Amino acid sequence: MAAAASSRDVAAKAVGFLRQGAFGIFRALSSSSSAASPAAAAAVETAKKPKRRKKKNLFEVAQFLPDWGIGYNMAKNHWQGISYKITKINLYKDGRHGKAWGIFYKDGLPAADAPKKISGVHKRGWRYIPVSKKKLENAPRKEEQTLAA
Repeated sequence: MAAAASSRDVAAKAVGFLRQGAFGIFRALSSSSSAASPAAAAAVETAKKPKRRKKKNLFEVAQFLPDWGIGYNMAKNHWQGISYKITKINLYKDGRHGKAWGIFYKDGLPAADAPKKISGVHKRGWRYIPVSKKKLENAPRKEEQTLAA
């Protein structure tokens, strides 16, 4: 009985080999070089096209900043002169979702005193806004009053 099963396996392998060989010969004879070149050229063009980079949500931007971006300014890419200074982040387990609170800034000045919940934190297109040296130099400095006794 084992000999019959092994002979069936050998026969099946031989038939499979013949089938593959016959199809290989048929493919070689049926395809011409002129028909294959436009298809190959189209495949090469699509392979060269760079893949579009996925934009990041607020948490994917904040994960590389110290303390998950608390104290840093963030804004959506299409916002002009508007940003949030992150004050609190409640992160879910996966590290890419959660809730965030921050102080709303308009034209570099705080528009609100209290932090508010930031909407749209899961949407793509957030960026970190570095504080420029020009803004620091132009900012009004508090003069310390010394008591003369």
